[in-house]
Order: sequence, then C-alpha cells, then structure tokens
Amino acid sequence: MVGVKALIHLFVEPGRLEVVGEALSKFEEVTDVFEVTGEYDIIIIVNTTDVTSFRKFIADKLLTIPGIRSAVSSIVLHVYKKGGKVTYE
Repeated sequence: MVGVKALIHLFVEPGRLEVVGEALSKFEEVTDVFEVTGEYDIIIIVNTTDVTSFRKFIADKLLTIPGIRSAVSSIVLHVYKKGGKVTYE
C-alpha cells in the first residue's frame, strides 16, 4: 500500500526536457511523467511508503538529476475521483 502520493512540479533548464523526462521515468517511485505547458516544465506523480522515503527520494534521486532547476511538491491528502471513477481513498 502506498503511504505517500505526491505531485511534483519541476522547472527544467532549457534544452534538457527530454533528458530529464527520461531520467525521471527510470525511478520506481515515479508512476507518471508529464511534459506540460504553463508555469512548470514537467509534472510527475510519485508514490512512496512514508514521508521518510519521500524525503529520501527527493534528496537522493530527484535533485541529483542534472537539468532540474527546482521542484515544488504537493502531497495528496484525499482522492475524490481517480481514473474517471469516484473513490474514497
């Protein structure tokens, strides 16, 4: 069971989107990687067992990828709808 689900919004250095996206895709904790328009460059969804594991993922994996300028994290507190279906997660 997943203990922490988070959305992480990333700012990426110009010309590094593809390299960063591919690097993120290799991490077991990362379930989705989206290149997006708007304020951020990439949004990822991350699942870890607990907050300690989440912190370790950020420090030891995410922020070691060359080309990531900064990250803004949002931890999911409650899911109302998922996969097109109402849920009570």
